[in-house]
Amino acid sequence: MTEKILTLIEELKTLTLLEATELVQSIEETFNVDASTGGGGGVMMMSPGETSSEDDNKAIEEKTEFDISLDEVPKDKKIAILKVVRSVTELGLKEAKEVVENTPKVIKEGLTKPAAEEAKKSLEDAGAIVTLK
Repeated sequence: MTEKILTLIEELKTLTLLEATELVQSIEETFNVDASTGGGGGVMMMSPGETSSEDDNKAIEEKTEFDISLDEVPKDKKIAILKVVRSVTELGLKEAKEVVENTPKVIKEGLTKPAAEEAKKSLEDAGAIVTLK
């Protein structure tokens, strides 16, 4: 990636959920695309028609509960990640091993934002690929 793109991505990471939603809406309106077409790879599809003003007026609620999804576990980091999974989920060794070996998998649900971010950081520091949902 170019330096410009990396800088933009770093800036985007600092946005609040509300700001990110406003950005997506602005991009959709400016470029006449629809980002909600759930397909893979973050591809935006051209909108078949104009967006309704009703969609623009909906109240935006900030998410308060997060789920942690363990997406990928590199083989050489498996033991370190297993230890973190056990501490985050409070599972026994056998159960945590099954979770680590059967990714992608949601490992913890309904966490507050700070708790979810802390758990995500711990897992990423151990080498896991993690997403918050």
